[in-house]
Amino acid sequence: MANLISIENCKVCSESKTYIKRIDWTFKSGEAWLIIGANGSAKADFIKALSENKRFFSPNAVNNSDVSLYSSVFKDSVETVSLETAASLIEEERERDESDYMDRLDEGRTGRRYIAEVAPEIANRLETLPQVKLCGVEKILERGLKYMSTGEIRRTLLCRSLLSGKKLLILSDPFAGLDKESRRILLEFFDTVVSKQLKGTSDNPFPTIILSMERMVEIPESINRVLEFTGDAVSFCGERSEYEKLLEQRSEEEAERKAKEKKSFSDELKSMLDMSKGNSTEKTEKKTLVEFNNVNVGWGDNKVIRDLNWKVKEGEHWLIRGANGSGKTTILELITGDNQQVYSNDIWLFGRKRGTGETIWDIKAKLGIVSYRLHVDYRMLGGFDIESVIISGFRDSIGLYEAKTDLEKHEARKWLKLGGFQGREDEAFASLSYGEQRAILILRAAVKQPPLLILDEPCHGLDENYRQKILNLMEIIAESGTTTILHVTHDPTEVLKAEKHILELHKDKEPMYTIIESEG
Repeated sequence: MANLISIENCKVCSESKTYIKRIDWTFKSGEAWLIIGANGSAKADFIKALSENKRFFSPNAVNNSDVSLYSSVFKDSVETVSLETAASLIEEERERDESDYMDRLDEGRTGRRYIAEVAPEIANRLETLPQVKLCGVEKILERGLKYMSTGEIRRTLLCRSLLSGKKLLILSDPFAGLDKESRRILLEFFDTVVSKQLKGTSDNPFPTIILSMERMVEIPESINRVLEFTGDAVSFCGERSEYEKLLEQRSEEEAERKAKEKKSFSDELKSMLDMSKGNSTEKTEKKTLVEFNNVNVGWGDNKVIRDLNWKVKEGEHWLIRGANGSGKTTILELITGDNQQVYSNDIWLFGRKRGTGETIWDIKAKLGIVSYRLHVDYRMLGGFDIESVIISGFRDSIGLYEAKTDLEKHEARKWLKLGGFQGREDEAFASLSYGEQRAILILRAAVKQPPLLILDEPCHGLDENYRQKILNLMEIIAESGTTTILHVTHDPTEVLKAEKHILELHKDKEPMYTIIESEG
C-alpha cells in the first residue's frame, strides 16, 4: 500500500514553543484513521499541523530551518470541519452584519451562497449534486447561516468542503450536538466515503477522511486505525482492535480511581455550595420563573415557534429536546434577551413581563448561561485570562473591564481548582482547546448559583474526564435547591436524573411541541 502521509522522528513546534516532542506516523492507502486525545492534549496541535500543512521538524533542527522526514501527497489540499470552524464561521457572519446600516435586518449569506463560494458555477444546480444530498442540506440552502442550528451549520460546512476539491478532509468531533437524524445522515456519509477509501483505489471521487474525536463513542465501524495523544506525546498508534483492548484494560484499572475522584469532587462542590448559600430547608410556594403565553417566532415564511404555552417554576428542572432547527436555541434566546422578538410576545421572566421597563442587567443578574452564542462572544473578545472569565460570571458581563477584587480572585480560584484548572488562572482563554473553553464557561455560569441556569449543549467538545465532571456539577447544582436548570442536549447519556420535566419540540409539525411531566 502506498504512503499518503509519512512522518518519521519529527516534532511540531513554533519559534517559541514545542507542541509535540516526537511523532512517528504513517498513513497508508486502504486505512481509515481516528485521531483521539483529551482536551488540552497535543491532538489539536497535530491536526492543526496537518491542516495547515506546517512543516514537521527534526528534533535537532536549528531555528526550525531543517525539514525532517515528512511527506504528504495532500500538500496544501486539506480542509478541517470542526466546532472551531463552525464558531469561526459565525464570528465571520457577525463581523459582516450590516443591519445597522440598512433599513432592514441583514440576513447575511445563505447556505447556497456560502457553499457556492468554492465553485460559483454550481450555485444554481446545488440540489442536483450528490454531495448536497449526502449532507442533507437541500432544504436549508436558502436559509441564512445566522439562522441555522449548530448541526445545520456543520452539515453546510461539510458540504462546502466536499465541493471544494480538497483532497484530505479532517472531521473533528462531527457528531457533537447533532440530533438522531443528523447523526444518521453523517454516519451514512462517512460509510459511503470511507468504504471507497478503504479500497485504496485511485478513482475515488471523494476526499480522503481522517476522523478526530475527544471520546471513543459513536466511532464508525469503517475506522481501522487509531492514533492517541496523551499530553504532548503519542500514547498509542496502531490497529483499532488493539486500542479497544487497551481501553478495556484501562477501564478496569481506573474504575476505582474515578469513583474516588467523583466522591472527592462531589464533596468539595457540596461544601462550596453550602458555605455560600447555607442549608435552609424552609419550604415556600414555588415561584414562576418563566412563562410563555401563545408565543410565535419566525423570519419571513419560516415559523420556528408556533403558539407555545409553557411555564417553568422554581425547582422544576427541564430537559428541552428536539431535532436540529426545531427551535430549542430560539426558546433559550427569548429568555436571555438575545432574540428581539421577545418584545412582540407575551413572555414573563421572574414575575415581570418582558418589555415593561426592566433592564437587561435585571435579567442577567438572575441567569447563568452556557450556549454556543456565548462561546462565540468570548472567542471574538480575546485577550482575557481564564480567571477573568470566571469572575465575569459574578458581574454578568462578557469580559472583565474593572479590577478584580481579592474576594473574587479567591472564589474564582476555588472554582478553577474544582474544575481541574488549578494553577492555570493566568492562561489566556483563547489559548485553550475548544473543550477546555467550554468547561471554563460552564464554571462561569455556575459561580453565582443563579435562580435559573440555562445550558445549551453544555458538553460540546468535552472529553470524558471533563464531561463527567460537568455532569456531576450539574446534578449537584440541581439537587441543591438553589438553582433551576433548563438543559438542551441530544445525548441521552447526558440527561440528569433531576430533569423530570420535558419540553419536546416537533420540527415542521402541528402542534410544534409536547410537554411531558413526570410524577416523580
